[in-house]
Amino acid sequence: MTHKGNPGCFASNFLLSNISEFAGMLAPFFQDTYLEAGLDEAGRGCYAGPVFAAAVILPKGFHHPLLNDSKQLKEKERDFLRPLIEKEAISFAVSQISHEEIDQINILKASIKAMHQAVSLLKKKPGLLLVDGNRFIPYKKIPHQCFVKGDSRFASIAAASVLAKTYRDEWMEKLHVEFPHYGWDRNKGYGTAQHRKAIEKWGLCIYHRKSFRLLPNQQNLF
Repeated sequence: MTHKGNPGCFASNFLLSNISEFAGMLAPFFQDTYLEAGLDEAGRGCYAGPVFAAAVILPKGFHHPLLNDSKQLKEKERDFLRPLIEKEAISFAVSQISHEEIDQINILKASIKAMHQAVSLLKKKPGLLLVDGNRFIPYKKIPHQCFVKGDSRFASIAAASVLAKTYRDEWMEKLHVEFPHYGWDRNKGYGTAQHRKAIEKWGLCIYHRKSFRLLPNQQNLF
């Protein structure tokens, strides 16, 4: 599907109920009429590697006290939640867009494409998409709602953030074996001071995102 213009959120024609407020916990749903899928990405701001996205449909009554935005969780907490989410979810899917395609189409479009792919892989078709952030391109005939910091508001988005993050972290740990001097087993491709120093010393490798202008001359020594 080809989309023109700047991606953004659109108002659904569906009548959506107000967000329920849950003290000290994530809302289990935005409205209770349609099957909802939460969408989130991981690795959008990284210097290297692919961007991952996940789509998760949770049962309406799903709740776990640990579940939150993956960035707020410790690694061991994310690793604990992942199999639980995969077991309890009505359906879930994870997708990725390579660093090469990120350089070709830009990171925003790549992130949205990864989310679209994740939705297409769901075994159950949702009636509504809950998207983390404020930028999205409509997906076929499924309405959506965008939420800034949605991964700290809705359980399905938080679950998607956990899956996207853990799957991407595993991917970067595998790439680390090939290029250990960048420390991807620790920084997962993000622009930490250690990663920047390694780039200054070794240059860019084949997995770095060249469109991010990480070095003035974008020298590739590999």
